[in-house]
Amino acid sequence: MKKSIVISAVIIFLMQSIAAQTNYAIKLAETIMATYKDSMVVKKYASHLEQDKLIPSGQTAEQAQLSRPAVWNYEMGVVLQGFEKLATFTSDKKYTDYTKNIIDHFITSEGEIRTYNLEEYNSDNIPTGRQLLHLNQSTKEEKYKTAATLLYKQLAWQPRNTIGGYWHKLKYPTQMWLDGLYMAQPFAVEYAVLFNDTKKFDDIINQFVWMEKYSRDNKTGLLYHGWDESKLQKWANPKTGLSPEFWSRAMGWYMMALVDVLDHLPANYKRRSELITILNRLSTALVKFQDAKEGVWWQVTDKANQQLNYLESSSSAMFLYALSKAVNKNYISMNFKPAIAKAYNGIIKNFVRVDEAGSVHYLQAVAGAGLGGIPYRDGSYSYYVNEPKRDDDLKAIGPFIQACIEYELLFPQKK
Repeated sequence: MKKSIVISAVIIFLMQSIAAQTNYAIKLAETIMATYKDSMVVKKYASHLEQDKLIPSGQTAEQAQLSRPAVWNYEMGVVLQGFEKLATFTSDKKYTDYTKNIIDHFITSEGEIRTYNLEEYNSDNIPTGRQLLHLNQSTKEEKYKTAATLLYKQLAWQPRNTIGGYWHKLKYPTQMWLDGLYMAQPFAVEYAVLFNDTKKFDDIINQFVWMEKYSRDNKTGLLYHGWDESKLQKWANPKTGLSPEFWSRAMGWYMMALVDVLDHLPANYKRRSELITILNRLSTALVKFQDAKEGVWWQVTDKANQQLNYLESSSSAMFLYALSKAVNKNYISMNFKPAIAKAYNGIIKNFVRVDEAGSVHYLQAVAGAGLGGIPYRDGSYSYYVNEPKRDDDLKAIGPFIQACIEYELLFPQKK
C-alpha cells in the first residue's frame, strides 16, 4: 500500500514537472532514443507480415515481429521529422546527432539506400527523404543528395491514374489514398525548392486538389480514405470509386501534408491559395467531429460511441499538429484556438502516461490500416475498429512531438 502511494506521488510530481508542452515532446523523444538506440525497427502488424510474405517458415506472426530487421520506411521519417523540429526548438544537437545515426544505417558511401527497392513504386518509401535533404544541407555530404535524388526519380516514374494522380503503390493500381499525400509531397516540394525544380509545384498542388475533389463528402466535408479511379476494387463504391468509411488517421496524414507543403511553396506562388482553401474546408469539417467531452477524435471519424469504435491517438496528434500550425501560420482563423486547446488537453488526459521509471508513453494508436491486399482489407467499419492498437507507435509519437512544439508556439507557457 505504501509503495503504491509513493509511486502515485512520484507520477504526480513527474507530471507536474513536465507541464510545459514541449517537455512532453522531449520526454517522448527520450523514450524513442532509449527504445531504438542503434536502429529503428518498425513492427509490422500481423496481416501485413502475411500479405508481404515476411513470416519465415516455422514462425508465428508474433515471432516474426520480434525478429524483423530494420528497413527503410516512412514511420522512421515521421519520428525523425519530430526530432529535427525538437533540435531547432531546443537548440540541442543530440536530436540531430540521433537522426544522422539512424539514417546512416541505411545510406552507403555511394548514396545507395539499403533495403529500398525503387521498382516497388511504393510512396511509403519517400518521406524519410526529407531527412536526407536536411542532412545534405547541414553536412554537405554528397551521399545524402544522391540518395534523395533516387527517391525523387521514383516520383518522376511513379505510376499515375488517367487524371495524373499518383498510385499509392504499384501493387494498388489506379488508387489514390489520403496517406499518399504525406508520403510524397512534402519531400517533393523540399527537393524542388532546394534544387530549383519549380516546374514541379503545379504537380504537387494538383495531387491535393485531385485527392480532395474525388474523396470529399459534400454532406460532412470529410474525406474518404481511398479512391479507385477504375472502381474495380471490392472496397470501392461502384458509382464513385470511394472506400466506404472515414478513417481519421488518413485525414491526419493529408492535413499534415498540407501544412508542411505550404512551408515551402513561395508566398507569392499563384496557386498557393488553393491549398489554403482546402485546409480551411477540412479544418472546419473536422472540428465538428471532435469528441464533445474528451476533445480528441474517433478511429472512424463520424461514428462516435458506436460499438467497438474508440478514441484514437495518432489521428488526434496529427489534427492537433496541423490545426496548431495552420493558426500559427495564419492559414486558418484564430477562432480555431478553443478547439485546439481542447484537443491538446484531451490528448494529455487520454493518451499520455508516465511509468514508474519516469518514462513518458503515448497510448492507443491504431497499428495500421489500408485497403485491399492479402488478406483483403475491405475498408468497412468492422475492419477499421478491429485493427490492432499499439502503444508508443512511431506513427503517433512523431506527430505528437511536432504537435507539442506547434502548440507551445500557439499557447506559450509563462516561464
